[in-house]
Amino acid sequence: MEISVIVPVFNEDRSAARWIGEHIRASTFREVIVVDASTDRATPRWLAELERVYGEELRPAGSTALVAMRTPIRGRAAQMNTGVQASSGGVLLFVHADTRLPPEAADAVREALTAGYLWGRFDVVLDAAGWPFRLIETAMNLRAALSGIATGDQGLFMRRDVFERLGGFARIPIMEDIELCRRLKRFGRPARIRTPLVTSARRWQTEGVWRTVLRMWLLRFLYWAGVSAQRLALWYRDVR
Repeated sequence: MEISVIVPVFNEDRSAARWIGEHIRASTFREVIVVDASTDRATPRWLAELERVYGEELRPAGSTALVAMRTPIRGRAAQMNTGVQASSGGVLLFVHADTRLPPEAADAVREALTAGYLWGRFDVVLDAAGWPFRLIETAMNLRAALSGIATGDQGLFMRRDVFERLGGFARIPIMEDIELCRRLKRFGRPARIRTPLVTSARRWQTEGVWRTVLRMWLLRFLYWAGVSAQRLALWYRDVR
C-alpha cells in the first residue's frame, strides 16, 4: 500500500515548507506531490529550495520523493486532480499546505485500509492556544464523525481505484471536499483516525474566531440546501 501525498499550494508562507519537509522526512510515503498555482514570488522560491534538498533524483533509495509541479490552473480541486495524475501510489492522501501529519500517519492509513475501509480522514487539532480553538476542533471532529463528511483540512485519504471510479474532485471553486465525501459515502462510512493531524488556526485568527465559524457553517448549510458552489464562492470572496 504505497501512499502518494498530494499537497495543493497557493501563495503560502515558509511554514508550509517546514511542514512539507516533515512529511518527506517521514520516509514512509512513496512520494509527496506539491502542486503549485501561486502568483507570488515567495512560494516558488521556497519550493525550489525543497526540490534542491528532496528532489526525486536526489533521494536515497527507499525514502520519500518530492515531486514539485507548477500549474496555471488555480483551485484546489483542479490542483489535486493534477497531482493525482502525476502520482503512482495505490493510496491517495490529500493534505493542505498548512497541515502537519502525525509521524505515524502512513501506518495509520494502511491499517485503516487493511481493516476494510475504502476511505477515511483524521481527527484534527488547531495550532493555537485557548478554549475557543479547543471547542472548534472538537466540533469539527464530532461533525465529521456524525455526518461521515470531512473537509480538506482533515486529511482525506482513499484507495486510488475508488478515487478514479468517482472521477476525482468535481471542478468547483469551493466545497470540493464535501462534494467528494458525499460520493465516497456510497462506498461506506469513512475510517476515523483518532491520532490527530495539526492544522493552522490562521484563518480564525486573521478573520475572527466566531465570524469565521458562522460564515463556514452558513456556507455549508447553503450548499446542503442546494445553492451552487459557484454562487457561494462569489459570496465568500465578497465577505472576506
